[in-house]
Amino acid sequence: MTVPAQLIPDFEDAWRPDWPLDVRRALSPHRRGTADPTLRYAEDGVWRTTTTPCGPATVRITVAAGQVRVAAWGPGAGWAGPLVPCWLGSEDRVDGFPADGHPLVADLHRRSTWLRLGRTGRVWDALLPAVLEQKVTGIEAHRTWRELLRLAGEPAPGPAPDGMRVPPSAARVLAVTDWEWHRCGLDGARRRALRAAATVADRLEAVDGCDSPTLQRRMRTVPGIGVWTAAEVVQRALGCPDTVSYGDYHLKNLVGWSLAGRKCDDDQMMELLEPFRGHRQRVVRLLEVGGTRPPKRGPRMAPTDHRAL
Repeated sequence: MTVPAQLIPDFEDAWRPDWPLDVRRALSPHRRGTADPTLRYAEDGVWRTTTTPCGPATVRITVAAGQVRVAAWGPGAGWAGPLVPCWLGSEDRVDGFPADGHPLVADLHRRSTWLRLGRTGRVWDALLPAVLEQKVTGIEAHRTWRELLRLAGEPAPGPAPDGMRVPPSAARVLAVTDWEWHRCGLDGARRRALRAAATVADRLEAVDGCDSPTLQRRMRTVPGIGVWTAAEVVQRALGCPDTVSYGDYHLKNLVGWSLAGRKCDDDQMMELLEPFRGHRQRVVRLLEVGGTRPPKRGPRMAPTDHRAL
């Protein structure tokens, strides 16, 4: 029986990780809510879309008997497919990680042998949703992300699950009109930051040898891109094990409560993480897995629907 052409991958490969890989956990930093149209967990594997210098791509990752199989479709399949091991953390090194600097960190490191910090090599794919997440609740940011993808994202190439979309290109973002932004629920400040980033998106893409400090400095020259946003991007695009999201609404209390049994501010958080310099983001990831948070006693930050304003 002839296989339909659209089902035949443009790229296929297989490899065996040398650590106990958990694909879903490895890709979880790239998932923007459970209904993210760019990342789906399905019965036949994990599906993810991405932009590439060659065009859009859809990647399917399956694991069986310790072997990871990669299939990719679309103009960017040949670019994205070979990078999948890097997405999942194949280049991450835990050598020299001073996990014994705190009993909880040591215990979590011992029990989380699956944890590796992956890199995607795509700045724009991380920057676009990071700008949408500036100074708003996760619920609001994820809703705007879905609306933007429905409005401006391309349908996923290949036999992807229904509703999957590819992040819109910088050129497509610049073409979105003000009334369309309003329909997506994006306020003026984030809209201006996103447009500013889109105008220089090509120059922001990481090149071989570009390290985290260099990329962060480059991004922070863009109006509306600050310390927090730049950190969120290098964590995903470069797999930086040390850069922490300074200024995050929740993170300082996760770190403070887990490592010192108290709430703290951002500077105090960095003091607590200082013994782990070089791996501070790795510690944060471990605490997100098994750290503790302060009791919730006050009112929660309510999401704002800018479409109603």
